[in-house]
Amino acid sequence: MNEVVRGDVGAWREGRVGIVEIRRPPNNFFDNTLIADIGASFEAFDADPACRVIVLAAAGKNFCAGADFAGRPATGLAEEGGAKHLYKEAIRLFRTRKPIIATIQGAAVGGGLGLALVADFRIACPEARFCANFTRLGFHPGFGLTATLPRLVGAQRAALMFYTGRRIPGEEAAAIGLADLLVPQAELRAAALALAEEIAISAPLAVASTRETLRRGLIDAIEAATERELVEQEWQRRTADFCEGVAAMAARREPVFEGK
Repeated sequence: MNEVVRGDVGAWREGRVGIVEIRRPPNNFFDNTLIADIGASFEAFDADPACRVIVLAAAGKNFCAGADFAGRPATGLAEEGGAKHLYKEAIRLFRTRKPIIATIQGAAVGGGLGLALVADFRIACPEARFCANFTRLGFHPGFGLTATLPRLVGAQRAALMFYTGRRIPGEEAAAIGLADLLVPQAELRAAALALAEEIAISAPLAVASTRETLRRGLIDAIEAATERELVEQEWQRRTADFCEGVAAMAARREPVFEGK
């Protein structure tokens, strides 16, 4: 299949495996447009009977370092250019019917962690790091993470990640189930394609129905979580703490929050 380019997202198929690549290096910051283009690429592979598995990858140093709040403060507002809120746009990604494998070569931070958790499986390297840094920015987690992260690592570990904003390196991520495989960075794409082929050998109808059973109720949970996350983020964006969190991130210093 020839490559289809949608904005900063490229998509092509290699045999039975569809590949979707984010191309905003080095950090692959997301916005509404990028999420929509990933969604369109996923939907195209869903409609392609020759595709059985999707690999989500990213060019550059990091998988996705989240939203660029320092460079684009409006990112994630309830109305961004009149478009659907990016977190509601992200629900579209979770509706993908085919298995997804994400390759994490560097940071998956904030909403970038949420994007990584859209996938059924994550392949990481020692240089990878996973971080739910929202409270360090001064506001509530988003991207459906309050539903997806506890489901993956358990309520206690999720709470620890949310409250502290700590970084989880590749080895620890594999140990706690945040990553499914740990390989050298240079082998990430090959490992993802190998796993994809292993899945593609299985009967596609059986895989699809099994996946639907395993993920039953997930979309409803993500939609409910997203509504709550949006309400909390909207008022917290107007606080002094959020301004301080963004300023501290831009200056690469520790924030000083006052609960205001």
